[in-house]
Amino acid sequence: MSLLSVQTEFPEHLLTLPASHLKEILGQPTLFHLAGRRTEPLFVSVLLHGNEDVGWRAVQQVLTALQGQQLPRSLSLFVGNVDAAEKDVRRLDGQADYNRVWPGAEQNDMAEHAMMRQIVDDMTDRSVFASIDIHNNTGLNPYYGCVNRTDAPTLHLASLFSPTVVFFERPKGVQSMAFSPLCPSVTCECGKVGDAGGVERAAELLSACLHLPEFPHTKVPTGDIHLFHTVATVYVPQETTFIFGEDDSSDLQISAQLEHWNFQELGPGTEVAQRRPETTANFRVHDMTNCDVTDQFFAVESDTIRLRKSVMPAMLTLNHRVVQQDCLGYFMERLHA
Repeated sequence: MSLLSVQTEFPEHLLTLPASHLKEILGQPTLFHLAGRRTEPLFVSVLLHGNEDVGWRAVQQVLTALQGQQLPRSLSLFVGNVDAAEKDVRRLDGQADYNRVWPGAEQNDMAEHAMMRQIVDDMTDRSVFASIDIHNNTGLNPYYGCVNRTDAPTLHLASLFSPTVVFFERPKGVQSMAFSPLCPSVTCECGKVGDAGGVERAAELLSACLHLPEFPHTKVPTGDIHLFHTVATVYVPQETTFIFGEDDSSDLQISAQLEHWNFQELGPGTEVAQRRPETTANFRVHDMTNCDVTDQFFAVESDTIRLRKSVMPAMLTLNHRVVQQDCLGYFMERLHA
């Protein structure tokens, strides 16, 4: 039995329904195909992480504004992890991460993998126009777009959301990477949950793309975007206990200022954490080929863990559960388009 429900009507009562109540109404992940004047559909995914409701709220805002009208372009809307949304968590314990199971993932044997393949195949057949995946952040970050290609149409799409754009190659199995061979594709990071400005920014992007006839193939003007490249992912090993702040009982005492470092240049010698003297605890850093490069980024001096070289972090978070389920954050460098 497929995990996915496919519908061609968007019931009016969904326009005001909180994400936490979607499980009661939809029961399962749902793909809505809504017809519009231009037939090549805009694909939008929301709630791939159940506690990140910005995308759902933005869709509600756009569809409310267009209520009673024909959509200017067809819209295919995927409402993802309604089980996690009901509990207000990223994902349930033991559940797949809905943004790590798209085609291209390093594993492909779960029911969720089959569901995402079904969606991508369907959207391929429909000649998808563009793809937008909408998320909240767990740390303090500016609004920014994430892309997996740097061709002109993709960068034009990303620049409609934010001048800050991050190119990344890992993690695998994410939505934007699965759609990038098919159409311009972007992941939108819209600030923390509850940020009304992030909802507004996402809604503006969706509205613009529904009205847009095509994306330019000319180069994005210099200065219109600030492009970064993710070069490494920072993890806390599963066996390591950690806290943000001071606590002698934890293996790692990580700086409580961590999330204020996002999109800031940090120099060599920056203190990131203290470790208990009787442990060998440290972060683990993997590059984009998944090789361990911890020693390139961190040095340990008298149980103080410091940066070995200059970095610019993104998505550093103080959310203990997210660190355990995913990662602590990413290191970036500037990339010239």
